[in-house]
Amino acid sequence: MNPICIDNYCFDRIHLWIQYSPKQPRFTEFVIEVYYPKNLDAKGLIMFDHGFLIGQGLFYYPKLLLGALFNDYPLFAQNPSHFYNYTTAAVKHNWAMAFVTSSHFASELIPWIDFGGNPRVGQEAYAAASYLIRHGVTNFFRYKPAEERTKFMKTNNVVFAGHSVGGAHAQAAAVGFEQLHCIGESSGLDFNPIIYNRELLPAHTQRFSDWKPEDLANPVGLVQLSPVDMTNAFLKMGMASYREALSKMNMPMVMVFGQCDCAALQQSNPPAWSSDPNTETEFSQLAPQNSDSWAVAANVEKGSHCGYLTANNELCDQADAKYSCKLCPDVDVYKSNGPETAFTIDLFDQFLGLYPNGSKFDKDFCGWMKSDFIKWLDKKSPDGNVNLVPFADGRYIDYANKSRCK
Repeated sequence: MNPICIDNYCFDRIHLWIQYSPKQPRFTEFVIEVYYPKNLDAKGLIMFDHGFLIGQGLFYYPKLLLGALFNDYPLFAQNPSHFYNYTTAAVKHNWAMAFVTSSHFASELIPWIDFGGNPRVGQEAYAAASYLIRHGVTNFFRYKPAEERTKFMKTNNVVFAGHSVGGAHAQAAAVGFEQLHCIGESSGLDFNPIIYNRELLPAHTQRFSDWKPEDLANPVGLVQLSPVDMTNAFLKMGMASYREALSKMNMPMVMVFGQCDCAALQQSNPPAWSSDPNTETEFSQLAPQNSDSWAVAANVEKGSHCGYLTANNELCDQADAKYSCKLCPDVDVYKSNGPETAFTIDLFDQFLGLYPNGSKFDKDFCGWMKSDFIKWLDKKSPDGNVNLVPFADGRYIDYANKSRCK
């Protein structure tokens, strides 16, 4: 498709295939939706992993076959950019924002079921971000004139972000190529990808280990909205090893969850966060006690699992249904496209303020704790509308080893 441009920003999508490693002859198709500056001068990229199941419905395979004939693939119908349209924050800072959707499933027999916890999805987000940095918004990456017309990144700095199962998938992407490769090698999920276009005789990129460092995505931050993981050692599911790697990385990381969010606080394995210090959680793995982790957490009062969304989604609404979620039976929790959505847009705006001119955050941990973003977040009502729930120490952020910086 030709890009749709309004004022100084354009929207486009590209459809590609990824081979995770030359060692494994397995190929997965994925679609990237991207908003980028018309002047091709983006200072950075938000790479967003969404929380929707892929290939919903019994007719996934028939649709896939028909799509090959009519160029209308099931992946196009997901439209994550519609439900997570935080682009006003990106535009304010002259950043791009992209979304990746892939044909993942937990079982070959029931492709519409994806319980999350699949590191491959995070690998794809990293691969998609790197592809956009190196080649731009084009399928014809071997055709230099096309590539030069669509390369929009002035840096390789990327903030990885995600919601629900996508929030956990983003944890994997945010560790960067070396750790993805290392953890993948030790877990049997090798990652040294090659990207193919979808032409009759498909062209392909070099494997990522042969790319120049400036062409690979450079993680500079992580934003997790109610992350949901699913740990199963036998199936090699779960992001624990990636959270361990993140706990040692010096970069801004924030996890936001809702007070009434059953999916993140009860159904996730492990839960995103718990008030019980003896309960292992995603956050306790990201920020172990007495560690030097940079991760911070915030708890939204009346926060739900779907309140972040910019448009209603019936699938997501199931997570907040009263019959299945009993955390706040008498509370009118936030719905999509409401106050929690506005808070989320403001959150991204404040977070991108950490990177003036697209540069990395260049301060130490104390600089992170004293940053304008933390000052904005660490109060009862950061945006003047949504309230946060205080933690046991009275502050509105939680983090490890609080004696580090007074």
